[in-house]
Amino acid sequence: MKLGQKGEGIAAAFLKTQGYVIIEQNFKTRIGEIDIIADDRGTLSFIEVKTRESIQYGMPFEAVNSRKKRMITRTALLYLKKLRNIPPCRFDVVSVHIVNGRTECELIRDAFEL
Repeated sequence: MKLGQKGEGIAAAFLKTQGYVIIEQNFKTRIGEIDIIADDRGTLSFIEVKTRESIQYGMPFEAVNSRKKRMITRTALLYLKKLRNIPPCRFDVVSVHIVNGRTECELIRDAFEL
């Protein structure tokens, strides 16, 4: 299993412990992909998961750059077009750090805006 896939599985399980209800994983369009789409108590959350085994090049969440944010927001807009009623929305990031078999997850709510 690839590190990214492993991280997404860990993040989904972590989000469930935080009260999130996973709606979809790996939502793909011609523009890009959203790792996890979930409901957090009535708010639709578009979640980017970043996983690292080392912080040599920074914390995982620091890899969500402006280009990645633009792709996620454009993909989210395509997802919203298929909904009849659009709930409140936000963009979250889950940072997964795996070191020596230990896993640490950090949830950053409202990580960026449209």
